[in-house]
Amino acid sequence: MTPETDSHLRHDARYDAIIIGAGVIGCAIAYNLAKRGYRTLNIDQLPAPGYGSTSSSAAVVRTYYSTLDGSALAYEGFFEWKNWPDYVALPEDTDLAKLIETGTLVMRTEGNDHLSRILESADALKIAYEIWDAGQIQAALPGYDLTCFAPVKTMDDDRFGEPAKGEITSAAYFPSGGYVDDPQLAARNLKTAAERAGGQFLFNSKVTRICVENGRAAGAELADGRRVSRPIIVNVAGPHSAKVNALLDDDPGLNIQTRPLKQEVVQVQPPSNLGYTRQGLIVADDDVGVYVKPSGGGHLMIGSMNPPCDDPVLCDPDDFSRDLTDRALTYAYRYSQRLPALGVSQHPAGLADLYDASDDWLPIYDKSDVPGYYMAIGTNGNQFKNAPVAGRMMADLIAYCENGADHDLEPLQFPLKQVRHTINTATFSRKRQPNNRSSFSVIG
Repeated sequence: MTPETDSHLRHDARYDAIIIGAGVIGCAIAYNLAKRGYRTLNIDQLPAPGYGSTSSSAAVVRTYYSTLDGSALAYEGFFEWKNWPDYVALPEDTDLAKLIETGTLVMRTEGNDHLSRILESADALKIAYEIWDAGQIQAALPGYDLTCFAPVKTMDDDRFGEPAKGEITSAAYFPSGGYVDDPQLAARNLKTAAERAGGQFLFNSKVTRICVENGRAAGAELADGRRVSRPIIVNVAGPHSAKVNALLDDDPGLNIQTRPLKQEVVQVQPPSNLGYTRQGLIVADDDVGVYVKPSGGGHLMIGSMNPPCDDPVLCDPDDFSRDLTDRALTYAYRYSQRLPALGVSQHPAGLADLYDASDDWLPIYDKSDVPGYYMAIGTNGNQFKNAPVAGRMMADLIAYCENGADHDLEPLQFPLKQVRHTINTATFSRKRQPNNRSSFSVIG
């Protein structure tokens, strides 16, 4: 891919807002701020929009979260992706990312309390779902073995693959769900939309310091010695978010921290004789600790739902291996407990990248203790689907704070457009205690 740079960025250039990061959420924030008239500049050390963790995203769009506000944000996001051409408002001949609607099927297990919290939120928000019995599950997923195997285990456990007591007897099917066919293209669409609204982008450039003057954010210094000035800085740096916070001259005041965790996704070919009646159905199976989604060429992508036995792998985002390990092989074998005919290669294909995960796996969409410094962090793993809404919400939050509101004392109330719900943005505060309603996993 051809690197994208802005050769016209002049020394000590001035903008209204500097956005550190040009993944899907960073580009969405730029687009929504630019539409408000802000002169934005996204700075990214990679060569193109969505080039980092966004490009590795499974890009699943689902409406189930463990919290009410998380579910509401995701349901709103579903409508934004469904109406993507209207959202980005680009010329008709533009190559656009597309939402592939498949629906999502979530197994009801003891481990997820039979989805009681998720379904409670769905009922409150009028998110449509169906409860499927064992026969309906197996009609949609021929050959699916509903034996219980929990608790989830790693392959070095002698009990791996041993059945537990009972069987899964039901699942929740959410028709409003699917996946975006090209996550990097989605970021590129947002970049183009932001540029049409006046935003600018600078790639292959690394921020080395975030300046504070007279008690508020004042600009960013780059590795090549240039300084970009303006008293609004937004950290949307994905797995680099903690490193970016460390560049700030003052303490941003986080109670919830973020850290970069390595995640692996394995790609397998499903048995040809299964003849699935629902091509591409996305499945989340807490009992064996994996989620499954379709990919190109009829393959399945299998990732971890972060059960307790899958210890977090903390990595340096500037120095980590993208090679697959035995963890990826484990995920494939876990799914083979469901599909015994699944062929698992000892040299699996797939991808490895980093999540930017917070302590409770919920994002931080907030200001900081430093006026003018904002954060949209802790987002990787379960926030791609929310990017269009998060972009709007962060633009509203920034305007709210810059107009003098005390967001910590009176948090922004963010009304959704498609869903009859108003988000209390304190849900995503940097000052919150870990949310005990969270799944503390990629489910959020």
